[in-house]
Amino acid sequence: MEKFLIRGGIPLRGEVTISGAKNAAVAIVAATILSDEPCVLENVPEIRDINVCIKILYEMGASIKIIDKNTVRVDPRGISDPVVPYELARAFRASSYFLGTLLGRFHRADVPMPGGCDLGDRPIDQHLKAFNILGASHSIDGGVVSLRAEQLVGSQIYFDLVTVGGTINAIFAAVKADGLTVIENAAKEPQIVDVANFLNSMGADIMGAGTDVIKIRGVKYLKGVTYGIIPDPIEAGTYMVAAAATKGDVLIKGVIPKHLESITDKLRKAGASVEEFDEAIHVHAEGRLMKTNIKTQVHPGFPTDMQPQFSTMLSTAEGVSVVTDNIFTNRFRYVNELRRLGANITSESSTTVIIEGVPELSGATVKATDLRAGAALVIGGLMANGTTVVEDIFHIERGYENIDDKLRSLGADIRRVNDYDSGRMAV
Repeated sequence: MEKFLIRGGIPLRGEVTISGAKNAAVAIVAATILSDEPCVLENVPEIRDINVCIKILYEMGASIKIIDKNTVRVDPRGISDPVVPYELARAFRASSYFLGTLLGRFHRADVPMPGGCDLGDRPIDQHLKAFNILGASHSIDGGVVSLRAEQLVGSQIYFDLVTVGGTINAIFAAVKADGLTVIENAAKEPQIVDVANFLNSMGADIMGAGTDVIKIRGVKYLKGVTYGIIPDPIEAGTYMVAAAATKGDVLIKGVIPKHLESITDKLRKAGASVEEFDEAIHVHAEGRLMKTNIKTQVHPGFPTDMQPQFSTMLSTAEGVSVVTDNIFTNRFRYVNELRRLGANITSESSTTVIIEGVPELSGATVKATDLRAGAALVIGGLMANGTTVVEDIFHIERGYENIDDKLRSLGADIRRVNDYDSGRMAV
């Protein structure tokens, strides 16, 4: 089993370029199913979740050509049986997007219940509600969701709560439906805009993506296109936090600063210097950061996917910080691991932790409990005095492209080791 071995206490300095957005890419790769011609996707992140997504397409009959490590050509015309392989779908959460794309193209789909990080209850009831309104029936048997529709007809969809996945799946199901679909209380995250832009470039008629009301007029044909995926705001935010937490000086390149506004605001409140450019952000910090409170919200509020990284940074900030996350019920599983590094962090409730800043963290062996928790523990290792071993790094590789290489380019002492090597190095 591979691990990261980190010798901490080194400020990060230099430049890093951000990869394509994981949360947009998994949806857009799945969306190629809706195309009536081959598509070429650029700026695709080289991460585990994308590899699984592409393998699902291949197993279903799509023709796949890897042009380079970040560019892939998908020809979905060979897909004839809209059944997603069970084991592959169980590997990651975004497999739910195959429900919408297969339903939209074939008017039927059989997709195992999605897997992914254990962040608590993440039901698909709102997804199913949207499918039902558009004319599909559903059943769940043996952990497999089956959808069937004689015809998909545009209609009015109101989500009971804001759901990113539900919004994207409703778009997928509606894009070739007859007539006009109106989605109300829609999510507004950047990946939703990217998905809509991709589909519109193929000939779809989607208006209002990025607002809480999205209108989709169904079309009969979607042409093939070449499309570049947006940069990843969560990866960018992770490096921003890492720079501030290590008292570093880093230029984060290839970003859309508007997507990072809530992260930028909280870093500035904590005492870091953040300078914005057209496609880059410069983060610089000196001395001890200051306490700040965090409360996660749906976009454009502070993202839940950045909460663990900020909590780690705040573990050495001066004063007491309060962090609340109401998005997922199991988001604080990393807290016990952070305590191993010496953080003084206590659970106020299942949704709130209190962090009393300590002067410094100390190296220890910790375990990644999910994707973003793993990134947070890597940041903790970079901050800590001594050596930190981060186990279960497969979680991290689900969403970060070459994180160890990128950190080394910024001066970090981080290595990928196996069980024997990490044990030997710790002696």
